[in-house]
Amino acid sequence: MLDDDRLLYDDIADDLAWETPGITVTESHIFAFAGLSGDFYEIHVDDDYARALGYPGRVAHGLLGLALADGLKNRSRVRLAAIVSLGWRWRFAGPIMVNDRVQARIKVIGKRTTRHADRGIVTLDLTLFNQKGEVIQAGENDLMVHRAIPAASAP
Repeated sequence: MLDDDRLLYDDIADDLAWETPGITVTESHIFAFAGLSGDFYEIHVDDDYARALGYPGRVAHGLLGLALADGLKNRSRVRLAAIVSLGWRWRFAGPIMVNDRVQARIKVIGKRTTRHADRGIVTLDLTLFNQKGEVIQAGENDLMVHRAIPAASAP
């Protein structure tokens, strides 16, 4: 473990699981993400359009949900000594609505070393759910994580 409590690869239990804190998705999140991404598709910014499709109002961007899942992971009580995210396999299972409170369940589902002694790969299963317990997004994230550097062998 590092001084700031981030877990090194070798400290991560094969069955480690935890829940993140939550965040309430607001209109500001949706409009800021639309501005950042350039995605002003009507379902995200027009209540009448979304209602005509059967939703109670605007629906947050799916990629906003993924971004929130990553942010929740990074500010949870369990923090990994990540170097870089290597990839996501992600599915969108349900809508995220304005004022939904979302949080994630995370579980380590795989670990492997690399040819570099100072890093390993950890695969996480993430499930993003709303205040009703409904799964709205889910998938896997591969992270490269720091390892403790082995001490040099004594002569």
